[in-house]
Amino acid sequence: MSLYDSYPRQDAKPAQATAMPLPHEAQPYSMPASQHGSQALAPSASRVLRNTYALLSMTLLFSAAVAAAGVAFKLPAPGLIITLVAYFGLLFAIHKKQNSGVAVPLVFALTGFMGYSLGPLLAKSLSLPGGAQTVMLALAATGATFLALSAWVLSSKRDLSFMGGFLFAGMVIAVLTGLAAAFLQIPALSLAVSAMVALLSAGLIMFETSRIVNGGETNYVLATVSLFVSIFNLFTSLLSLFGFGSSND
Repeated sequence: MSLYDSYPRQDAKPAQATAMPLPHEAQPYSMPASQHGSQALAPSASRVLRNTYALLSMTLLFSAAVAAAGVAFKLPAPGLIITLVAYFGLLFAIHKKQNSGVAVPLVFALTGFMGYSLGPLLAKSLSLPGGAQTVMLALAATGATFLALSAWVLSSKRDLSFMGGFLFAGMVIAVLTGLAAAFLQIPALSLAVSAMVALLSAGLIMFETSRIVNGGETNYVLATVSLFVSIFNLFTSLLSLFGFGSSND
């Protein structure tokens, strides 16, 4: 079962202008960014996007290295309780210290721990017949999905803020259903949860990228965490789906 707490945040909003608006007939018309893709990003949004992708790249490499070390040294799984406590504890600390100097080290601590928790899952997948192909397929599908969805949002500049409520509700249902599947040990339900999480993670990638592009997210640390968790959940869900399919061959 994968972790997913990449719920949409509503705390980061674009700054509101303090000047009084012009009368309606005197207001200049400007075409929304969602109606044409040639409009350049605002400098602040471009800076957040650049910093987010830079930090995201480093954390993905770091998490992958930790996961590879876990596979190589056959490190044990941390367990459900330790995983939940560490994950939500680090996530809370990042939100608390998002504007301080310790925010970036906390992001690396969180992504490194998630890589450590991924190690045993990868080791189990690699031990199955065709496991290496399954892992590579899930990795390739995750990368292609992220690049395609990000490119679409960046080119269209669509405002996808309307998806926030749906994605949050979906993740709540997925968490509760996933916990039930883990305790009741129902493989079919676990498979359905994996498919649901994969779809929700794809939606969250578009949602968070849209927030950055349209100025809804101004903190690159929080944007990095949200995108990283979505990519992590997408990969683990696809790994479960592909692994289930190959086990029936």
